[in-house]
Amino acid sequence: MKVLITGATGLVGTALTELCHKNGIDVNYLTTSKDKIQSKNNYKGFYWNTKTDEIDDACFEGVDTIFHLAGATIAQRWSVENRKAIFESRVVTTRLLYSTLSRKHKNGETVTVKHFITASAIGGYPSSFTKLYDESYPEYASGFLGQVVEQWETAALEFQKIDVMTSRVRTGVILDKEAGALPKLMKPISYGAGAPLGTGKQWQSWIHIDDMAGIYYHIYENKLSGVYNGVAPAPVTNKKFTEVVADELGKPLILPKVPAFALKLMLGDMAAVVLESQKVSALKIQEDGYKFKYSDIDSAVADLLA
Repeated sequence: MKVLITGATGLVGTALTELCHKNGIDVNYLTTSKDKIQSKNNYKGFYWNTKTDEIDDACFEGVDTIFHLAGATIAQRWSVENRKAIFESRVVTTRLLYSTLSRKHKNGETVTVKHFITASAIGGYPSSFTKLYDESYPEYASGFLGQVVEQWETAALEFQKIDVMTSRVRTGVILDKEAGALPKLMKPISYGAGAPLGTGKQWQSWIHIDDMAGIYYHIYENKLSGVYNGVAPAPVTNKKFTEVVADELGKPLILPKVPAFALKLMLGDMAAVVLESQKVSALKIQEDGYKFKYSDIDSAVADLLA
């Protein structure tokens, strides 16, 4: 068994690669850096460059599933240049993967890929303090992230034209000790400068890194198609999240909430990432057999900070 992973050296890609290897599955991966190419029996790198539509076709040999996890971080100021990088690293890369496989199909070449599993984001849901979003919600948010998610998922659906099953995983706030949102929250709290953001009432739909990799693998192993939310079953408010981390670190929260206007001054439009509210359901993936290791925020944070 062999899979292809884009973004294999990122947060989720690293965890998923480890899980695949644990289950005896070989991993090919695509990288934009020739210096990162390795060639081991169960882990082989291949070069691609979306700016020039260049991709090493050998990456697909013997592969039955593609995990498309590549994407520039959204945790940066949304300058014109960074917006372009956020969009192209998700949407343009998806289009390149599809166009390459489509060409191989048309040329009568052997294509073994049967399943395309792509990351997406809960930022595609409109901000709401009251709605509980499931995968059937029909609209995308009107802002920048909503537009990116809509075009990202639309590009992924193209794979169905070449009889490749398609799955989209709308990812929440991934919790990991070394990367992502948790270290950024821990740092000010550890110095006694932590505080909820904005009103603190905005919902944050989080997921432990082990469960995030687990959901991807579950979708792969059970050949599930369609849209799935990659979140834990119990979303929390930003205030609750901040309090749980502070308690685990043994630090008090003595400062007032950080006002929304201050965050917008510091972060620009990117402040939407921490101020918007998405309360998202995990019921569908649970009904399709996935059992969470960490279903509540207390156990997840306790594990990561142990």
